[in-house]
Amino acid sequence: MRNISARAAMTRWTGFFGFWLLLIGLDPVDLAAGLFAAAAATWTSLHLLPPSGGRLRYAALAQLALRFGQESIMGGMDVARRALSVRLPLRPGFVVYPVRLHPGPTCNAFTTLTSMMPGTLPAGVDDHGALLYHCLDVEQPVAAQLAIDEGLLIRALGETHDDT
Repeated sequence: MRNISARAAMTRWTGFFGFWLLLIGLDPVDLAAGLFAAAAATWTSLHLLPPSGGRLRYAALAQLALRFGQESIMGGMDVARRALSVRLPLRPGFVVYPVRLHPGPTCNAFTTLTSMMPGTLPAGVDDHGALLYHCLDVEQPVAAQLAIDEGLLIRALGETHDDT
């Protein structure tokens, strides 16, 4: 196994154990199983997805989470309005988004994040590697919104433009 920092291992173990506590609670009988499960999950995680060179930037992550929440609410209201009103037209179709991220975990995280936004859905990749999004209204600034989300994700994950 490559040289993996103790900090990366401890961060992952803490996250897995915290998740265990959220699910199971503080029952002393279950703590030993939680410690073991967190250790096993950490070992597996570090082998399947070794830490990258970037460092997580919490302020940018908070900004991304806030934007995600706001856009989800606004997008959900827009979809509901369009579904309930005959006057608001639907102009469904595909928008091509030339993603800056290389194929892999970060790009997958981006498409997963954007798949949860109401009104748009990643639908594949074109011949040039650009992402295809199915949209309820192709006249909305979907590509511009995706560029903002992608930029925030890149900043949150501590990647530079050279990394992408």
